[in-house]
Amino acid sequence: MSLASASFDVPATDQYAHDWALVDVETSGLVARRDRVLSVAVVTIGPDGELTEEFSTLLNPGCDPGPVHVHGLTAERLRGAPTFDQVAGRIGAMLQDRVLVAHNAQFDYDFLAHEFARARMWLPVSQRLCTLALNRQVDPPTDDMKLGTLAAHYGVPQQHAHDALDDTRVLAGILRASLRQAAQLDLPLPLVACPPRAESRFTPQPPKTPCAYRNPGRLAPGGPLRQGMKIAITGDTAHARAELVGRAVAAGLNMMASVSRHTSVLVTNEPAHDSAKARRALAEGVPVIDEHTFLRLLADVRAGTAHEATAAPAVMTAPAAPATAPATAPAPAPAPAPAPAQVQVTEPESTTVPEEPVLPSPSPGAAVPVPRQPTDSVGSLDKPLTGHRVLVLGGVHADAVAARTRVVELGGSAAINLSASVTDVVLLARGEQDRRMSRISALELPVHDGHWLTAPAAVDRGTAAVRAQEPQVLPRGGVTDLPVPHGRPAPDWYITANWAPQADCEIDVVAFLLDEDEQVTFDEEFIFYGAPESPAGTVRLLTGGPAEQTIAIDVASLPPATRKVVVAAAIDGVTTFGTVGAIQIGAAAGNSGAPIARATLDAATTERTMLLAEIYLRGPLWRLRTIGQGYDHGLDTLARGYGVDVAD
Repeated sequence: MSLASASFDVPATDQYAHDWALVDVETSGLVARRDRVLSVAVVTIGPDGELTEEFSTLLNPGCDPGPVHVHGLTAERLRGAPTFDQVAGRIGAMLQDRVLVAHNAQFDYDFLAHEFARARMWLPVSQRLCTLALNRQVDPPTDDMKLGTLAAHYGVPQQHAHDALDDTRVLAGILRASLRQAAQLDLPLPLVACPPRAESRFTPQPPKTPCAYRNPGRLAPGGPLRQGMKIAITGDTAHARAELVGRAVAAGLNMMASVSRHTSVLVTNEPAHDSAKARRALAEGVPVIDEHTFLRLLADVRAGTAHEATAAPAVMTAPAAPATAPATAPAPAPAPAPAPAQVQVTEPESTTVPEEPVLPSPSPGAAVPVPRQPTDSVGSLDKPLTGHRVLVLGGVHADAVAARTRVVELGGSAAINLSASVTDVVLLARGEQDRRMSRISALELPVHDGHWLTAPAAVDRGTAAVRAQEPQVLPRGGVTDLPVPHGRPAPDWYITANWAPQADCEIDVVAFLLDEDEQVTFDEEFIFYGAPESPAGTVRLLTGGPAEQTIAIDVASLPPATRKVVVAAAIDGVTTFGTVGAIQIGAAAGNSGAPIARATLDAATTERTMLLAEIYLRGPLWRLRTIGQGYDHGLDTLARGYGVDVAD
């Protein structure tokens, strides 16, 4: 059977022609390291669209099948089915030398990788393509990016949702349509390299017990220890280090791997010991006691103040109107190092960040929650670009930044790539030389010069694709509440960052889980490419392509001490964000949800690290604030500033 003309219609260029292996799995849960695959389907297709093989099977997981109401696979149905190790060879042969394709591909890839590991085999996949990430680039006018929604949009029939084989056949149709759209827009495919899966790297360590108490501050001379105090130990000890840590944790103390200005006391038998912790304690004025004194104080640890629960109530809230960063903020604690360079912004900023970043507190005047407005075809007189998505081409960096800022001021959204949602194009100096101009002409998009942004009249979007509700556009420093549906738990929030593909550097998106002192509780609360998941799995790093990464946050299950999750980006090497250009961030409820808010951050010049956004608790609600503040130093310095113990 050939799918080339009848149903696949592969674009006739090498960029879009690959040997594909389309995959779908149904699972007993959502955690790959714990849950199991219940059914799997694989369909292989050649570069010309020729269907070459199809395979599907139920699997006996040897455990409870989980949410039967979702997948319909009861223990009785699975009894007698083969185990994964019995079909791993067949599946591996179909995946070999092909690009794995799935909707939310990291999910399917992770589950297959763990199943292959249990079967003592390697998953033979070197590249994967996520149709979800591909459609985020295409940006069709759908209310979400779920498989069924995209199938309806592209006219692909769906017979049995959550049936692995039918979902894979539907996926083939979505891939066909998505590739056609990508070819029309000249979009590069978001292929993700998949190195051999090393479980020691990817499997999180057992969760540490988070401290249940707030930090009461430093140990007073002659005073007692109090629950929640942050304790660090350095140098040799008479008692085993594990014993000291265990006794301290049992007493309600917060044992840290590094020293910062928030450390309550450093324990060492060699105060003059030339260690990084001792030097930092001296610089920060942190009290120092010996092991004997520490053990004596452990016998009488005073009661502390427990952390308040961080989960928001299950009520519906609407996103707040954009609010800019506050004009004033608490001054950061002094530090000996000079402040790194900061991004120049139009919003008032009072943050001066030396070695340790201290961000302005969210505005105490709560922005009044208002619902997102449906997209109008014509904007208001003061916001004539409402509902428009504008792509700026050409110009020097400063001119392009000014143009995109002006687009947002006029109510529009600044695009960084050509997509199906782009309504207008603005050409600055030499913008007509951009390789995308031929596509823009073929799509008959309105093209304007830079003067158009001075005072454009309210304009009609014409035949441009329209969603029922467009994402809320946030400026740098903008704030919005994250809504929670009535009677349901808070959803996972996905903060996705994307940028123009880079040939000379790699960009890494990271996250920090911070307490009230703007510090991680332990090193594992620094989420990055080498540790892509927090110990409890509440914050995860997901990769959708070489120019897109996502931080997924389960706000309802964050540790009690977590008051904020900061999302940042760092460049590996000497390239700066001024060369990379704009970074777009979007916030969506669920991995396949349409973004409720979007921002374009592009004021950076010489910076190599940038704080993109933060999700923080304000009263009973979680909020999103865009940041866009950059620093000339590297990721290691940023991590140390948040209390992560990074080796020199």
